[in-house]
Amino acid sequence: MAANNTALITGASGGIGMELARIHAARGGDLVLVARSLGKLQALKDELEAKHHIDVMVIAEDLSDPLAAERIFDQTAAAEIQVSTLINNAGFGGHGLFHERSLQAEQTMMQVNMAALTSLTHHYLRGMVERREGRILNVASTAAFMPGPLQAVYYATKAYVTSFSQALAEEVAEHNISVTALCPGAVATGFVAAADLDGVDIWKNAKSPASVAQCGYKAMERGELVSFNEGGLKFMLNWIIPLLSRKRVLKMSRQFMEKK
Repeated sequence: MAANNTALITGASGGIGMELARIHAARGGDLVLVARSLGKLQALKDELEAKHHIDVMVIAEDLSDPLAAERIFDQTAAAEIQVSTLINNAGFGGHGLFHERSLQAEQTMMQVNMAALTSLTHHYLRGMVERREGRILNVASTAAFMPGPLQAVYYATKAYVTSFSQALAEEVAEHNISVTALCPGAVATGFVAAADLDGVDIWKNAKSPASVAQCGYKAMERGELVSFNEGGLKFMLNWIIPLLSRKRVLKMSRQFMEKK
Protein backbone atom coordinates (compact mmCIF):
# COMPACT_ATOMS: atom_id res chain seq x y z
CA MET A 1 0.00 0.00 0.00
CA ALA A 2 1.06 3.58 -0.61
CA ALA A 3 2.86 5.10 2.36
CA ASN A 4 1.38 8.57 2.00
CA ASN A 5 -2.09 8.17 0.55
CA THR A 6 -3.87 5.48 2.53
CA ALA A 7 -7.23 6.23 4.15
CA LEU A 8 -8.80 4.21 6.93
CA ILE A 9 -12.59 4.52 6.93
CA THR A 10 -14.91 3.14 9.60
CA GLY A 11 -18.51 2.30 8.82
CA ALA A 12 -17.39 1.64 5.26
CA SER A 13 -19.91 -1.06 4.34
CA GLY A 14 -22.63 1.38 3.31
CA GLY A 15 -23.94 4.94 3.24
CA ILE A 16 -21.54 7.86 3.65
CA GLY A 17 -18.59 5.60 4.49
CA MET A 18 -18.92 3.60 1.29
CA GLU A 19 -19.18 6.78 -0.79
CA LEU A 20 -16.12 8.26 0.92
CA ALA A 21 -14.22 5.09 0.04
CA ARG A 22 -15.22 5.43 -3.59
CA ILE A 23 -14.09 9.05 -3.68
CA HIS A 24 -10.70 8.27 -2.16
CA ALA A 25 -10.18 5.30 -4.48
CA ALA A 26 -11.06 7.43 -7.51
CA ARG A 27 -8.22 9.75 -6.50
CA GLY A 28 -5.81 6.81 -6.55
CA GLY A 29 -5.61 6.31 -2.80
CA ASP A 30 -5.32 2.95 -1.06
CA LEU A 31 -7.83 2.02 1.63
CA VAL A 32 -8.36 0.23 4.91
CA LEU A 33 -12.09 -0.46 5.20
CA VAL A 34 -13.61 -1.19 8.61
CA ALA A 35 -17.13 -2.38 9.44
CA ARG A 36 -18.92 -5.33 11.02
CA SER A 37 -19.95 -6.98 7.76
CA LEU A 38 -17.05 -8.82 6.14
CA GLY A 39 -19.13 -9.75 3.11
CA LYS A 40 -20.06 -6.17 2.29
CA LEU A 41 -16.48 -5.01 2.84
CA GLN A 42 -15.14 -7.72 0.55
CA ALA A 43 -17.60 -6.76 -2.18
CA LEU A 44 -16.52 -3.12 -1.95
CA LYS A 45 -12.85 -4.14 -1.96
CA ASP A 46 -13.37 -6.15 -5.16
CA GLU A 47 -15.22 -3.24 -6.79
CA LEU A 48 -12.61 -0.61 -5.96
CA GLU A 49 -9.53 -2.69 -6.70
CA ALA A 50 -10.90 -3.71 -10.10
CA LYS A 51 -12.01 -0.21 -11.06
CA HIS A 52 -9.15 1.89 -9.71
CA HIS A 53 -6.22 -0.55 -9.44
CA ILE A 54 -5.55 0.30 -5.82
CA ASP A 55 -4.90 -1.84 -2.73
CA VAL A 56 -7.67 -2.36 -0.20
CA MET A 57 -7.42 -4.04 3.20
CA VAL A 58 -10.64 -5.05 4.94
CA ILE A 59 -11.03 -5.40 8.70
CA ALA A 60 -14.26 -6.78 10.14
CA GLU A 61 -14.63 -5.30 13.62
CA ASP A 62 -17.47 -4.19 15.84
CA LEU A 63 -16.58 -0.80 17.31
CA SER A 64 -18.95 -1.36 20.21
CA ASP A 65 -16.16 -3.56 21.60
CA PRO A 66 -13.83 -1.28 23.62
CA LEU A 67 -10.80 -3.25 22.36
CA ALA A 68 -11.72 -3.03 18.67
CA ALA A 69 -9.77 0.17 17.98
CA GLU A 70 -6.57 -1.34 19.37
CA ARG A 71 -7.03 -4.49 17.28
CA ILE A 72 -7.56 -2.42 14.15
CA PHE A 73 -4.40 -0.43 14.81
CA ASP A 74 -2.41 -3.60 15.51
CA GLN A 75 -3.52 -5.12 12.20
CA THR A 76 -2.50 -2.10 10.16
CA ALA A 77 0.80 -1.87 12.04
CA ALA A 78 1.51 -5.55 11.39
CA ALA A 79 0.84 -4.94 7.69
CA GLU A 80 3.20 -1.92 7.80
CA ILE A 81 0.45 0.40 6.60
CA GLN A 82 0.86 4.11 7.26
CA VAL A 83 -2.57 5.70 7.51
CA SER A 84 -2.35 9.26 6.27
CA THR A 85 -6.11 9.91 6.25
CA LEU A 86 -8.38 8.77 9.07
CA ILE A 87 -12.12 8.98 8.47
CA ASN A 88 -14.20 8.22 11.56
CA ASN A 89 -17.59 7.65 9.99
CA ALA A 90 -19.12 4.82 12.03
CA GLY A 91 -21.99 5.81 14.27
CA PHE A 92 -25.67 5.24 14.99
CA GLY A 93 -28.63 6.82 16.74
CA GLY A 94 -31.82 5.85 18.51
CA HIS A 95 -35.27 7.38 18.99
CA GLY A 96 -37.36 7.65 22.12
CA LEU A 97 -37.56 8.99 25.64
CA PHE A 98 -34.28 8.45 27.47
CA HIS A 99 -35.83 6.80 30.53
CA GLU A 100 -37.73 4.34 28.33
CA ARG A 101 -34.81 3.33 26.15
CA SER A 102 -32.37 0.56 26.97
CA LEU A 103 -29.40 1.83 28.96
CA GLN A 104 -27.21 -0.73 27.24
CA ALA A 105 -28.24 0.64 23.84
CA GLU A 106 -27.32 4.16 24.92
CA GLN A 107 -23.98 3.04 26.33
CA THR A 108 -23.20 1.14 23.13
CA MET A 109 -24.01 4.29 21.17
CA MET A 110 -21.59 6.31 23.29
CA GLN A 111 -18.91 3.66 22.79
CA VAL A 112 -19.22 3.68 18.99
CA ASN A 113 -19.91 7.38 18.42
CA MET A 114 -17.38 8.78 20.91
CA ALA A 115 -15.03 6.29 22.56
CA ALA A 116 -14.07 4.29 19.47
CA LEU A 117 -13.60 7.49 17.46
CA THR A 118 -11.37 8.91 20.20
CA SER A 119 -9.32 5.72 20.48
CA LEU A 120 -8.73 5.39 16.74
CA THR A 121 -7.76 9.04 16.54
CA HIS A 122 -5.27 8.65 19.37
CA HIS A 123 -3.70 5.55 17.82
CA TYR A 124 -3.23 7.00 14.33
CA LEU A 125 -2.58 10.65 15.21
CA ARG A 126 0.75 9.89 16.84
CA GLY A 127 2.13 8.56 13.57
CA MET A 128 0.80 11.56 11.70
CA VAL A 129 2.55 13.90 14.13
CA GLU A 130 5.82 12.02 13.71
CA ARG A 131 5.55 12.24 9.91
CA ARG A 132 4.24 15.82 10.05
CA GLU A 133 1.37 15.11 7.70
CA GLY A 134 -2.16 13.80 7.94
CA ARG A 135 -5.86 14.47 7.63
CA ILE A 136 -8.73 13.46 9.89
CA LEU A 137 -12.40 13.64 9.00
CA ASN A 138 -14.89 12.99 11.79
CA VAL A 139 -18.49 12.56 10.72
CA ALA A 140 -20.61 14.47 13.21
CA SER A 141 -24.05 15.98 12.54
CA THR A 142 -26.05 19.18 12.64
CA ALA A 143 -27.40 17.54 15.81
CA ALA A 144 -24.18 18.72 17.45
CA PHE A 145 -25.45 22.29 17.69
CA MET A 146 -28.47 21.86 19.97
CA PRO A 147 -29.80 19.44 22.58
CA GLY A 148 -32.01 16.71 21.13
CA PRO A 149 -35.10 15.62 23.05
CA LEU A 150 -36.12 12.13 21.85
CA GLN A 151 -32.52 11.57 20.74
CA ALA A 152 -30.81 12.94 23.84
CA VAL A 153 -27.72 10.73 23.84
CA TYR A 154 -27.21 10.77 20.06
CA TYR A 155 -27.23 14.57 19.91
CA ALA A 156 -24.83 14.71 22.86
CA THR A 157 -22.41 12.30 21.18
CA LYS A 158 -22.28 14.44 18.07
CA ALA A 159 -21.68 17.57 20.15
CA TYR A 160 -18.68 15.75 21.61
CA VAL A 161 -17.36 14.81 18.18
CA THR A 162 -17.64 18.37 16.88
CA SER A 163 -16.04 19.93 19.97
CA PHE A 164 -13.26 17.32 20.11
CA SER A 165 -12.49 17.76 16.41
CA GLN A 166 -12.09 21.53 16.63
CA ALA A 167 -9.93 21.41 19.74
CA LEU A 168 -7.74 18.75 18.17
CA ALA A 169 -7.42 20.78 14.97
CA GLU A 170 -5.88 23.64 16.94
CA GLU A 171 -3.48 21.31 18.75
CA VAL A 172 -2.09 19.64 15.64
CA ALA A 173 -2.14 22.48 13.11
CA GLU A 174 1.55 23.14 13.75
CA HIS A 175 2.29 19.56 12.65
CA ASN A 176 0.70 20.05 9.21
CA ILE A 177 -2.36 18.00 10.17
CA SER A 178 -5.97 19.03 9.61
CA VAL A 179 -9.05 17.86 11.48
CA THR A 180 -12.50 18.40 10.00
CA ALA A 181 -15.95 17.77 11.47
CA LEU A 182 -18.56 16.99 8.84
CA CYS A 183 -22.00 18.04 10.08
CA PRO A 184 -24.69 16.87 7.67
CA GLY A 185 -28.41 17.16 8.10
CA ALA A 186 -30.73 14.26 7.25
CA VAL A 187 -29.07 11.69 4.98
CA ALA A 188 -30.82 8.83 3.18
CA THR A 189 -28.97 5.85 4.64
CA GLY A 190 -29.70 2.81 6.78
CA PHE A 191 -29.36 5.15 9.78
CA VAL A 192 -33.09 5.95 9.63
CA ALA A 193 -34.30 2.39 10.05
CA ALA A 194 -31.58 1.50 12.55
CA ALA A 195 -32.43 4.50 14.72
CA ASP A 196 -36.23 3.95 14.51
CA LEU A 197 -36.72 7.30 12.80
CA ASP A 198 -39.32 6.29 10.21
CA GLY A 199 -42.13 8.81 10.39
CA VAL A 200 -39.94 11.75 11.41
CA ASP A 201 -40.61 14.52 8.88
CA ILE A 202 -37.07 15.83 8.41
CA TRP A 203 -36.01 12.56 6.76
CA LYS A 204 -38.55 13.01 3.94
CA ASN A 205 -36.09 15.34 2.18
CA ALA A 206 -32.91 13.53 3.15
CA LYS A 207 -29.83 14.12 1.01
CA SER A 208 -27.98 11.35 -0.80
CA PRO A 209 -24.94 9.83 0.93
CA ALA A 210 -22.89 10.47 -2.22
CA SER A 211 -23.52 14.23 -2.06
CA VAL A 212 -22.70 14.36 1.64
CA ALA A 213 -19.50 12.36 1.11
CA GLN A 214 -18.39 14.73 -1.66
CA CYS A 215 -19.01 17.72 0.62
CA GLY A 216 -17.06 16.16 3.48
CA TYR A 217 -14.13 14.94 1.42
CA LYS A 218 -13.66 18.32 -0.25
CA ALA A 219 -13.88 20.08 3.13
CA MET A 220 -11.21 17.73 4.48
CA GLU A 221 -8.97 18.48 1.50
CA ARG A 222 -9.36 22.21 2.19
CA GLY A 223 -8.66 21.72 5.89
CA GLU A 224 -11.96 23.21 7.03
CA LEU A 225 -12.83 23.01 10.72
CA VAL A 226 -16.56 22.36 10.35
CA SER A 227 -18.44 21.56 7.17
CA PHE A 228 -22.19 21.63 6.51
CA ASN A 229 -23.75 20.08 3.42
CA GLU A 230 -26.77 22.39 3.46
CA GLY A 231 -26.47 26.18 3.37
CA GLY A 232 -29.87 26.72 4.96
CA LEU A 233 -29.03 24.57 7.95
CA LYS A 234 -25.66 26.26 8.32
CA PHE A 235 -27.31 29.68 8.42
CA MET A 236 -29.97 28.57 10.90
CA LEU A 237 -27.51 26.91 13.27
CA ASN A 238 -24.93 29.70 13.16
CA TRP A 239 -27.17 32.76 13.09
CA ILE A 240 -30.74 31.94 14.17
CA ILE A 241 -30.54 29.27 16.88
CA PRO A 242 -28.02 31.24 19.03
CA LEU A 243 -30.49 34.15 19.21
CA LEU A 244 -33.38 32.08 20.54
CA SER A 245 -34.07 31.22 24.16
CA ARG A 246 -32.94 27.80 25.36
CA LYS A 247 -36.53 26.72 26.04
CA ARG A 248 -37.58 27.74 22.53
CA VAL A 249 -34.70 25.79 21.02
CA LEU A 250 -35.62 22.70 23.05
CA LYS A 251 -39.25 22.84 21.93
CA MET A 252 -38.21 23.26 18.29
CA SER A 253 -35.70 20.44 18.53
CA ARG A 254 -38.32 18.10 19.99
CA GLN A 255 -40.82 18.99 17.28
CA PHE A 256 -38.22 18.08 14.64
CA MET A 257 -37.91 14.58 16.14
CA GLU A 258 -41.58 13.82 16.81
CA LYS A 259 -43.19 11.17 14.64
CA LYS A 260 -46.28 12.08 12.64
